Amino acid sequence: MNELLRSVEALDTSEKFAVGNDLVFVPDFEKSLTGLFKQKVYTANEIAYCDRFDDSLLRYASTWAAKEAVYKALKQIDPRPLNWKRLEITRNKIAGKPTVILHDDPDKYKISLTISHDGDYVWAVALIQIDLP
Repeated sequence: MNELLRSVEALDTSEKFAVGNDLVFVPDFEKSLTGLFKQKVYTANEIAYCDRFDDSLLRYASTWAAKEAVYKALKQIDPRPLNWKRLEITRNKIAGKPTVILHDDPDKYKISLTISHDGDYVWAVALIQIDLP
């Protein structure tokens, strides 16, 4: 039992990463994708990217899942409120590698992000490297 307790304590004090993920069921997401939602959640660049596609719903859902995944990982590190538009998902080209811009502190974290979709589902995972003292 003591060995198990030591293992758990070691995990708590030596975390080097924060992980967040989000799963979106696209048919349900479509019901919430209103003009007001877009205005509150997405940056102008994200909207322009999503609207470039015939199936923009999938792009909006993917970007939303990515934002949620990053948000969940960030909340493990920093409990301060974060406006959705201050967290931006960009791609280097159409359907390219997603990257994260934190507009309040763009160089504070190293964030790795992946987005996947299959059928009616979109999944995103964010991994943030924590610099330990």
